[in-house]
Amino acid sequence: MHIGTDIIAIERIERLVKRYGIKFKQRFLSKKEIAVARRVESIAGFWAAKEAISKALGCGIGAQLSFHDIIIAKDHRGRPYFKLTKEAQKVHQIKSCSLSISHDGGFAIAVVVIEQ
Repeated sequence: MHIGTDIIAIERIERLVKRYGIKFKQRFLSKKEIAVARRVESIAGFWAAKEAISKALGCGIGAQLSFHDIIIAKDHRGRPYFKLTKEAQKVHQIKSCSLSISHDGGFAIAVVVIEQ
């Protein structure tokens, strides 16, 4: 089992969204993720989630894993989950995983547990 966590100031993401708009969102989110994460708190949570996932996998965001290799979604209850692209799954071989995202007090945080 591997655990990853990340925290980010929502204000930081808000500044980037105001400055770069959709181009910033497209840098790390898919079209479906952009549709789901409409509020800046949710966008910050998705950023933290992708960073936490990369930390749990031990590779960070880079050559072995890009932001677009990670797909964040929500189930019918609104609970977040993620999956990797087929190519990334071949490399990282995740057997099971769990994701939690929260935001409060100007921060968004994500925690992930991954079994490979």
